Order: sequence, then C-alpha cells, then structure tokens
Amino acid sequence: MKILVIGGTGLIGSKVVARLRQRGHEAIAASPASGVNTLTGEGLDAAMAGTDIVIDLANSPSFEDQAVLDFFQTAGRNLATAEKKAGVKHHVALSVVGTERLKDSGYMRAKVVQEQIIRESGIPYTIVHSTQFFEFLSGIIKSAARDNQVHVSPALIQPIASDDVADAVTDVALAKPVNGMVEIAGPDAFGLDALVERFLTLTHDPHQVYTDVNARYFGAVLQEESLLPASGARLGSVNFQTWFDRSEFAQSA
Repeated sequence: MKILVIGGTGLIGSKVVARLRQRGHEAIAASPASGVNTLTGEGLDAAMAGTDIVIDLANSPSFEDQAVLDFFQTAGRNLATAEKKAGVKHHVALSVVGTERLKDSGYMRAKVVQEQIIRESGIPYTIVHSTQFFEFLSGIIKSAARDNQVHVSPALIQPIASDDVADAVTDVALAKPVNGMVEIAGPDAFGLDALVERFLTLTHDPHQVYTDVNARYFGAVLQEESLLPASGARLGSVNFQTWFDRSEFAQSA
C-alpha cells in the first residue's frame, strides 16, 4: 500500500516511515522540505495521488494560541479536501490524551478542532491519543524553569517512549479504521513533579523542583488525573529507566 506520512521526517514520523517500509509498504515521508505543505496546500494533491492511508503527525511550528489554532484548522481542512479527491481509505492522526479536559490550553483547544475536522470529513479515520513522550521531558523542564527552580504540578502523568508511539501508530494505520479514538500510554504513572526531579537528578541538573498545584501545563492547570488515559489503553513496554539509559541524556550525563 502507498502510505503518506505527514511530518514524516520528525521524531515519530521518521520511526513510523521506517517501520512501514520494513513491513513492505510504500511509505512517503512528506514535509515542507520535500515540497508538501499542508498549511499552504503546496504539493498536497500530487503527493496524495494513489495513496491508500494518510498518517498525520505534523505539529504547529508555533504554540501561540492563535497560531496553533490556525495551523491545525487550515492543515486539517487542506488534508481532508485532498484526501477526498484521492479516495483515501484511512486517515490516522496523532493527538493528545486529555485534550477535551484541558480547555484552558490554547494548544489543546486547537487539537480538539483538528479532531472535529477529522470526524466531520467523511473519511474513515482513527485518532490516536497519546500521553506525553519521554523525549519531551527536557522541554517541559525548560518551559517551567524560573531562575534555579522548576515549577511543576504534582498531577499524575504516564509518559511513553517515542518507539512505543511509533509501534502503535504503525499498527493502527495498518488496521481497519475504528472511526473513533484509541489511547496509548507508557507502562507507569508518576507525579509530574517526582518524574522531573528524577530526571534532573540523573542528568546532574542543579535546578530544584518546586511543587505547585497551580503550575500550568501548556497553559492549563492540571487536576490529578488530567493527563492519564482511560482503562483499556494500549501500554508501551519501555519504562522510564530503560528509555533514559538508551537516550542521549544518559550519554551526556
């Protein structure tokens, strides 16, 4: 099958493309660098020709509220239009566990809009809701740092390794559309503050963790289970310590 992977050169996209090719499929890594731009529509119809499955893994280059909304809204509509023309049989999109619970977050509101466009497109679809990736821990810490402290919520988080995300997305894409949502998560839940403190210790980072129930996460204040999947989610096999030991952070530490 021909499978078009939007954002196919990114963290998850490159892994998904490799897995699809290993299974014998024609996987095309699409990005603005390859001449396929979902925001402007450039190259979209040509790339979509003969495509059976589209996997949308693209992310907004800006997390500013209006910019991220414009990105997911415009890209989502452009994809739906091109997919209808090409007769695509399955649209797969990667989204976030808790989108509907974090309405104070401009990013999450934009993901809700993206998901609604997918549901209303008339194209068979599967939306994959994933928990946060281990790989983004350093970014979370950077955004929450104030002087020598990192202000983070004690809310629970069940992060997942990007390899497990790529495995799940690949399996979902090659299965029948569910016309609904599936959830994926890592094997273990932690308090976000405890996980950040563990990461800082392992990387010998001198920042101190300040536990703050009002600390914002992508603009939203978290409740204890805001970021947790429901029961029945597909769980990855890579735990935090295994991921860390294989990561670039372990090498530099």
